[in-house]
Amino acid sequence: MGKDVKLAIFYYSSTGTNYKLAKAAEEAAKETGAEVKLVKVPELAPEEAINGNPAWKAHLEETKDVPTASLDDLEWADAYIFSVPTRYGTVPSQMKQFLDTTGGLWSKGKLANKVVSAMTSASNPHGGQEQTILNLYTTMFHWGAIVAAPGYTDESIFAAGGNPYGTSVTADQEGNWKEDVTAAVKHQAKRTIQVASAVKKGMQ
Repeated sequence: MGKDVKLAIFYYSSTGTNYKLAKAAEEAAKETGAEVKLVKVPELAPEEAINGNPAWKAHLEETKDVPTASLDDLEWADAYIFSVPTRYGTVPSQMKQFLDTTGGLWSKGKLANKVVSAMTSASNPHGGQEQTILNLYTTMFHWGAIVAAPGYTDESIFAAGGNPYGTSVTADQEGNWKEDVTAAVKHQAKRTIQVASAVKKGMQ
């Protein structure tokens, strides 16, 4: 299904929740035969903030070898999956900073017709998950990208809490999930690749 698709997974994670979401998506995407890159956006928080949170500091060290996201990754891929925590119902400044550098690609039409899907997390079930994903998609609409939301296309979505915009999970300060969303993430990743493959073939 995915042999003709290049997928880039972009994430930001402080204590590891969205890294875990991104890794689950990566695993599922590779099962389809897609070519996959998993990249993180740069950390912008001051050292004193990171050092004051042992889980944050440990995760930063754990993922030091994960490649840093670049504009080349956006141009290279046919499809994107974004995974970010919610910050007051919108995306973290780290991801916003990366998105704000895409104007050159956007102005040349290099982001149009890319297929995109998004995931998120918060520390409680009504902590802004849906709004965060919708805020992220607003940028993609400006790009002319094609949003492949999971909707209610699989039973795993109901088991994960029923977010039709993208998989979301409730996590504590140590990054422990309160719902098992692995199956929903994997379905979302495979659906994104399925849509990207159809779009790519249709555009040829």
